[in-house]
Amino acid sequence: MTWGTELWDQFENLDKHTQWGIDFLERYSKFVKERLEIEQTYAKQLRNLVKKYCPKRSKDDEPRFSSCVSFYSILNELNDYAGQREVVAEEMGHKVYGELMRYSQDLKSERKQHLQEGRKAQQYLDQCWKQMDNSKKKFERECKEAEKSQISYDRLDNDINATKSEVEKAKSQLYLRTHSADESKNEYAAQLQNFNGEQWKHFNVAIPQIFKNLQDMDERRTVKLGETYRSFADVERRVVPIISKCLEGMVTAAKAVDQRKDSAIVVESFKSGFEPPGDYPFEDYSQNLSRTGSDNTISTPKNEGGVKPDPKHSISKTAKNKLWLFGKKPKAPSLEDFSHLPPEQRRKRLQARIDELSKELQKEVDQRDALNKMKDVYEKNPQMGDPQSLQPKISETMCNMEKLRSEIHKNESWLSEVEGKVSTRGDRRPSADVNHHAPHGRESPEGSYTDVPNQEHRSPPHQPDPRQAHQPDEFDDEFDDDDPLPVIGHCKALYSFSGQNEGTLLMKENEVLYIIEEDKGDGWTRARKQSGEEGYVPTSYVEIAMEKNSKDS
Repeated sequence: MTWGTELWDQFENLDKHTQWGIDFLERYSKFVKERLEIEQTYAKQLRNLVKKYCPKRSKDDEPRFSSCVSFYSILNELNDYAGQREVVAEEMGHKVYGELMRYSQDLKSERKQHLQEGRKAQQYLDQCWKQMDNSKKKFERECKEAEKSQISYDRLDNDINATKSEVEKAKSQLYLRTHSADESKNEYAAQLQNFNGEQWKHFNVAIPQIFKNLQDMDERRTVKLGETYRSFADVERRVVPIISKCLEGMVTAAKAVDQRKDSAIVVESFKSGFEPPGDYPFEDYSQNLSRTGSDNTISTPKNEGGVKPDPKHSISKTAKNKLWLFGKKPKAPSLEDFSHLPPEQRRKRLQARIDELSKELQKEVDQRDALNKMKDVYEKNPQMGDPQSLQPKISETMCNMEKLRSEIHKNESWLSEVEGKVSTRGDRRPSADVNHHAPHGRESPEGSYTDVPNQEHRSPPHQPDPRQAHQPDEFDDEFDDDDPLPVIGHCKALYSFSGQNEGTLLMKENEVLYIIEEDKGDGWTRARKQSGEEGYVPTSYVEIAMEKNSKDS
């Protein structure tokens, strides 16, 4: 069923219907726009809510209780949920609202074009009808004039008093009118035939085609609405799995709440390390009074030997302030060694400070090593820079290192005091080591590395044998957990080496390795691969190129 055949005479109604279809499309577009604005507002409010209840915190204010950690996890999940609402709004704006607005503009242009074609066809048909009507009216006039000429001629021809000239004149006039009437008749017939042909084309070709185009346009509009309805739902459905994960994360955070763990954190946070106070002795203030009462007067027992009560055990105002149990704890001034804190809290604060200072010291050590390497490069390649320009920075770095070492040593002394034992730098090497790159005894104050004789005992073989690869002794084990040794050179493998024995390193011919320890006379050199694997290789199997700093040392 097509509009061209069924609605051939409903041009005006089709005009109204197509306009209604475009208006409905724009109304739905407005609905989608308001919906995505709601999503944007909702997401923005959720993010503001998360920001309000999860403000920026310092490292000391990081949550420790499981209930707090779970709550902040829920806030993070809620923030992700808000992000998904923003995705919904963005997708609706791009795939639904934006598409509808572009399609609406295309429909308006197409509809305008089809209606203009219809109006032009109707105007052409009206023009043909007017030409036919004018020729018809002209034919009618000419026929009436011819009839009048016929009557006039017949009257003069029958009048005996009429002259011959008058009769000839009337006859000539009749001939002219009759001829004009015949021409008008032929013109009218031609115009009528032309109009009938154009009218048939109008209602059987032009109008059906125009109405069919309007019908196709309207049906495409309907299909487009259906697609955008589906897209509207698909946008929401695509974020459902991620939203479900956010909700699952909230449930997981809720299950992570552990009341026993929180109670233990409370104990760890506020434990003072003091022992509960003992019993206070009775203080008798009536000993200096004369006793005149009867024998059965109740009296307090005297101290044996007449010793006075120990003033240290007297209940004084100072002692009362130390109870702190149900009263207000006096506020002590903050001291550098944290001696104003209880022992347990003081120990934790000192340990945290030592760890922080150790990290700062490690940064300074890394900076010093980098500056020394840069200085070495400048010395080898003077065109790249002046080596002396780095000396002030190196000196400043060394000064900072000394200050940090002094601070670490001071805090370690306080920590040893708290722990009740004498501590040396070596006792807590991992937390306060001044150089994590080199083994003990290899670092000079200037940052160069020196060999310590008899650091480890190896019997040098007469000829390097892979089966007699160096086995690390107890001294090497001491540094197993330390940071890797610094690179002091490079080497290129001249031959392949299987490295099957423990402590040896597999290498292939032409492979480049880092040297981290020189040959001590036993025919073995300690090397490291680019992957980080370390071990010993035969010195005769490699071509060695040492760094300048290492050679100078």
